[in-house]
Amino acid sequence: QDRLGFLTFCPTNLGTTVRASVHIKLPKLAADKAKLEEVASKFHLQVRGTRGEHTEAEGGVYDISNKRRMGLTEYDAVKEMYDG
Repeated sequence: QDRLGFLTFCPTNLGTTVRASVHIKLPKLAADKAKLEEVASKFHLQVRGTRGEHTEAEGGVYDISNKRRMGLTEYDAVKEMYDG
């Protein structure tokens, strides 16, 4: 679709549908989940457990990904995650 991008089952994936993510161990930030969320929000990132949305991190390992998909090119989505 020219205006909205590819439609998927999940409305949060409107746009390019590109979700760039990394599994990373963040032991100090894991001790303060509110601070982790604050830092992630500042960079337009989403924090998930390693087993997907609505799961907890295991051993301080988180899945960090770009939050925005609408209005970005695929390159911009990956770059936003990388820069954050």
